[in-house]
Amino acid sequence: MQRISTRLRWVFELTAIAGLGVSCARDTRAERAGTTASAAPAATLRAPDVPYEPSPDHVVREIVRIARLVPGDVLYDLGCGDGRIVIAAVREPGVRGVCVDIDPQRIAESRENARRAGVSERIEFRTQDLFETDLRPATVVTLFLWPEVNLKLRPKLFAELAPGARVVSYMHDMGDWKPDETVPVHSGKRETAVYRWNVPERSARDGTLSGR
Repeated sequence: MQRISTRLRWVFELTAIAGLGVSCARDTRAERAGTTASAAPAATLRAPDVPYEPSPDHVVREIVRIARLVPGDVLYDLGCGDGRIVIAAVREPGVRGVCVDIDPQRIAESRENARRAGVSERIEFRTQDLFETDLRPATVVTLFLWPEVNLKLRPKLFAELAPGARVVSYMHDMGDWKPDETVPVHSGKRETAVYRWNVPERSARDGTLSGR
């Protein structure tokens, strides 16, 4: 009888271990996938317009400086990456920010970086297509995109931003829309620039600035 009890106890223990092994294997696969079924991140809306390339810290400082931020400004960073521009901007008194990126991984990184910086409460995070983002609340829009994306975005900027809003772009200009300020910067071996435009009065937004 004692031998039967011992054998039954072994069976129960082996069954429990086997069940644990199955559970662990599932967890490991979930970890390799980066998520579990109950906590899956939102799928990427579409492929990003440009590859992820973080702006160097000294360029971020120049972007924030050239934006001429004042209390009450709301800065939208379109294609925010890891959120570094918005995080730097909202450290200015009275400034709020919106991180916009189509890639949920970038938005997750932005949230975590903002949390670590202690500025989460001053930033809104949107996993969103920048061409579908409502820009009307923005007083400043920052960009690090590609030339053709800037040109495609330009009509939207004119349609939605109020006169006097500022658009700041790192590395790429806006075609025949001449910047109000250009500051040379170095990035590695590249010599490039940060540009700022002040959105003109609506009466000045003629066909030469339509994005054609």
